Amino acid sequence: MAVIRFGVSLDNILLERFDSLLEKKGYANRSEAIRDLIRDSLVMEEWESSTSETVGSIIIVYSHDTRELTDTLTDLQHHYYNAIISSMHIHLDEHNCLEVIVVKGKAKDIKAIADRLIGTKGVKHGKLSITTTGKHLK
Repeated sequence: MAVIRFGVSLDNILLERFDSLLEKKGYANRSEAIRDLIRDSLVMEEWESSTSETVGSIIIVYSHDTRELTDTLTDLQHHYYNAIISSMHIHLDEHNCLEVIVVKGKAKDIKAIADRLIGTKGVKHGKLSITTTGKHLK
């Protein structure tokens, strides 16, 4: 794989802010940061296509005291067993639980699963974190 160098013109203030961000995040150099920004854009493009195989995690917080909620969430996860790779259940305190559900499949299907789980009555908060299988990134 060949490495190609190219120039980027930036306003001085923008470059100073970028360099400050790189220092906070611990990047060794600008090139690595720019590569990460490009990769992030490519991952977003994969997700927007809705047909690419992608991966993600669905994070939900809920009270296990909510009547029948645990059973409903378990039933939903069994319904989507083909896309769910793994799940982890954490007791946050004596009433609240956090669940992390790792999913793999077409972006549109993962979004639908996340919407269904997060939208379940009794779920206090939820978030879908998206990424890529890495097959198309170098």
